[in-house]
Amino acid sequence: MSNPNPPGIADRRLTFRQLHESGCFVIPNPWDVGSARYLHSLGFKALATTSAGFAWSIGRADNKITRDMALAHLHSMVEATDLPINADFESGFATDAAGVADSVRLAVEAGVAGLSIEDSTGDPAHPLYDLDVAVERLRAARQAIDRAGGDALLVGRAECFLVGRPDIDETITRLKAYAMAGADCLYAPGLRSREHIAAVVAAVAPKPVNLLIGWASEMTVADIASLGVRRISVGGALAGAAWTGFMDAARLIADQGKFDGFKPSPGRELNALFKASGSASGG
Repeated sequence: MSNPNPPGIADRRLTFRQLHESGCFVIPNPWDVGSARYLHSLGFKALATTSAGFAWSIGRADNKITRDMALAHLHSMVEATDLPINADFESGFATDAAGVADSVRLAVEAGVAGLSIEDSTGDPAHPLYDLDVAVERLRAARQAIDRAGGDALLVGRAECFLVGRPDIDETITRLKAYAMAGADCLYAPGLRSREHIAAVVAAVAPKPVNLLIGWASEMTVADIASLGVRRISVGGALAGAAWTGFMDAARLIADQGKFDGFKPSPGRELNALFKASGSASGG
């Protein structure tokens, strides 16, 4: 996995944009340096952070990390591998457009190849920003990227299906508005039916669509590609799978005094991988 001549940030961003031009690729979500390097070793072409997975790794709930925590994490992930990194940047760590722009500037300076901005507020009584406000926030993110050179990719997220408003018409309206505001890629986490996925792809074409598959699904990558989706992420699902194994084994010890919850350790494989990659990335 070690690369004696790692690509620079500009090259990674160019590669990332090219991945979005045709076909369909999986962009899995590591939560720390080790998981990023392991996914790199499997041949994935780009990686995306997971706000949930990172938060759990430092003992926080999802959406309860600070901007400084997120930025430090982004720096470490960019340094962990020479693959392009897309940042799960929550809602930009600000309520106003100017604050979002400042946060985006700092994320771009961290070296990410792309980042997403959500339209959720965190307020159960008013879970989504009004559309005009959401558009203003996304436009500010676009302007911040453009001021930094314009090569980082901006993902506009419509959170309708995750906040109790599973309205496909509202979702499409929001995504189209975000595309007009400068989003390069569109993303509506929570879509599950083929009909909804195909409708979103058609509505925002020719801009690419990201699909979240964070649960056991009968759809394969080939199935999803046939619907016109350009990229597939898994959110916190890989981190959740790791936590499931850990929690199950730990509970057996605590509750029953048994040690038969352990699966064969991948330590030998991981030691070989991390020894080959070195203590620092090629980046």
